Amino acid sequence: MLGTGAADGWPNAWCPEPCCTSLVDAGILRTNTSALVDRVLLIDPGSEAPSQAMRSNISLAGVKYVLASHLHPDHLDASFLMHRSWVNPEPLTVVGPKPVIEECQQWTRDGNVRFVTVTAGQDLVLGPYRVRALPATHEAHGEALLYAIAGPDATILWGTDTGPWEPRAKPMLAGTRFDLVLLEETFGDKHDHTDVHHDLTSFATAVSQLREWGCADGRTDVVAIHLSHHNPSPEMLYLRLRDVGARAVPDGTPILAGGVRSALTLDA
Repeated sequence: MLGTGAADGWPNAWCPEPCCTSLVDAGILRTNTSALVDRVLLIDPGSEAPSQAMRSNISLAGVKYVLASHLHPDHLDASFLMHRSWVNPEPLTVVGPKPVIEECQQWTRDGNVRFVTVTAGQDLVLGPYRVRALPATHEAHGEALLYAIAGPDATILWGTDTGPWEPRAKPMLAGTRFDLVLLEETFGDKHDHTDVHHDLTSFATAVSQLREWGCADGRTDVVAIHLSHHNPSPEMLYLRLRDVGARAVPDGTPILAGGVRSALTLDA
């Protein structure tokens, strides 16, 4: 996990309340949510992703594939394509909904970058990864997506930004067991944004539904991401998440998922 925070991070730099000032005093910082899989698949390259990698002593030079969920700046800062073009001639594939691809195309004329537009329900293959685009419940500039990713050793569900599962998601998910579920939990005990983001209550419901659908079981690592200052203190948050069989991790945490080949049924 390169970053685990919401758009404004946690703490919010402008917040005078203890939920943020206590973390400032403790030197705890969560930056925009982004992930790097196997050092080759970058998910949601927001504006902080390059710095996140550098702080973890990780180079992004080996990245071959990029998945972007939607056109919000904490999930996509397309200027990375220009910066990369100055130093790296290796082929790169960028995948996302139409608004993401249109934005990215404005930032590079590099012929080694391949752009792939996807919409919910579509499947594609990226090297060793099989990817299914899923519908998000989220307000964005155009379509917002979630991703189911099956790699050689594990299957991952990338679930941000979203509120409760969009009705079309169930048949696209059912029957696929995930080794790792990365699911947003932005609003804690604040319940007025649950149509486009999760709070602790709707997060618990979404995890329960994944278990009902056969997508998660006792071996599934459920990690809450996209965390914000609307949550309780980190200590209390960890306990609340534990009660629903989930956890949170700091920025820069490596997660080992799976170990046994998992299948994403592309013809479902």
